Amino acid sequence: MLKIIMRTTGDRDIGEYLSKINNLLISRIQKRDAYENFQNALVLTKGHNAVYLEDDIILCDDFERRVKDIIKPHENEVIQFFSMRKDDIAIGTRYINGAKFMMMQCVYLPARINAELLEYSYTWDRTGHIAGVDLMLADYLKLKKIKYLNICPNLVDHKVSKSLIDPRRSSKRQSLTFREA
Repeated sequence: MLKIIMRTTGDRDIGEYLSKINNLLISRIQKRDAYENFQNALVLTKGHNAVYLEDDIILCDDFERRVKDIIKPHENEVIQFFSMRKDDIAIGTRYINGAKFMMMQCVYLPARINAELLEYSYTWDRTGHIAGVDLMLADYLKLKKIKYLNICPNLVDHKVSKSLIDPRRSSKRQSLTFREA
């Protein structure tokens, strides 16, 4: 069973996602802490495969069907559905060394990794990281020598908006390959 989980602080309106994704689970914690919210989302998987979404994305048309179609032949792999790399245009869909993982707007993790990652998250040193979720995942993938599948065109885009975690971050962090249709 696949779970789709959106992480939010409640500061953003997520109604549009609830109407577009069946049985969308919401990971919401009181504190504005992306790391602890991701840990909470990992707990919500309850041993299932999961797609993790952030609350500041634009979904492609028919997102749920498309994401499931891509996952089906790759259900034991880590899959990223949002990125901003130049190779997204030059090369397209490809495997990337896990140590280079970044951006958590939309990522799929199989059940076994969800369980291991939850344990790993309690030991990872997040000192100096406001969010650090993608850095923690990159360190985990590097430790386990796991590559991830980067999907192009991307199925989600990042909205142009100020980060709630760190307003100093650029608001222009958009996909180079996203297409709504």
